[in-house]
Amino acid sequence: MIRFASLGSGSTGNALLVESGKTTLMLDCGFGLRETVTRLLRVGRQPGDLDGIVVTHEHGDHVGGVFRLARKYEIPVWLTHGTWSGCRIDDAGLDLRIIDSHRSFAVGDFELAPFPVPHDAREPVQYVFSAAGLRLGVLTDVGETTPHICAMLSGCDGLVLEFNHDAGLLAGSAYPASVKRRIAGRFGHLENEAAAALLRGIDCSQLQHLVAAHLSERNNQPERVLAMATEVLAGSAVDIAVATPDRGFDWRCLV
Repeated sequence: MIRFASLGSGSTGNALLVESGKTTLMLDCGFGLRETVTRLLRVGRQPGDLDGIVVTHEHGDHVGGVFRLARKYEIPVWLTHGTWSGCRIDDAGLDLRIIDSHRSFAVGDFELAPFPVPHDAREPVQYVFSAAGLRLGVLTDVGETTPHICAMLSGCDGLVLEFNHDAGLLAGSAYPASVKRRIAGRFGHLENEAAAALLRGIDCSQLQHLVAAHLSERNNQPERVLAMATEVLAGSAVDIAVATPDRGFDWRCLV
């Protein structure tokens, strides 16, 4: 069994918990120390339960709370060399493990498979978590999909997938033109139709849970995302949900 829950998902902060057997990992942490502890307690966990923190990239909404949490509670951190250099931190007192973005590695009961993604960061990756014969894929903070991304996510039992913005809402927003270009560009964030196209293009026959994540609060609407995902996966028994910035989502199980 793999269990996973989100402490929050969006531009104000991100953190995902993934568990199997005796191992509990956190993917990213964009919240302050006190807020992270509060959110952990809400899902029945505390910092001492964490066996490691895995980082996708150096943007503050993903890494802002990682190193204070890791230093205070002596938690090892896995990240790419590019992400480490992009963070520009004092690594004293930290247990940092530099990973190869193309090579799987084991942490406790998990095998983690990182894969590179196009995003405006130094060496960003996303992950597939494997344990107990099950696979949970995570893809957020990506400007466009690639054949390698589709291959990595094909056949997963669970998927946390970015549905960041609606193209029309973004185009009509009050954002400066430069910000619109960044978000919509190939190193920005995944648009709803692009996320739906990814789902159509991969093997979803094993999929039990789909959680739409990292939605823009200004340029997207949860009901649009739910309707689109439901249409793509029509006829399947997939449980579809949307992660929120303040609550994330509660525990979900892959069996």
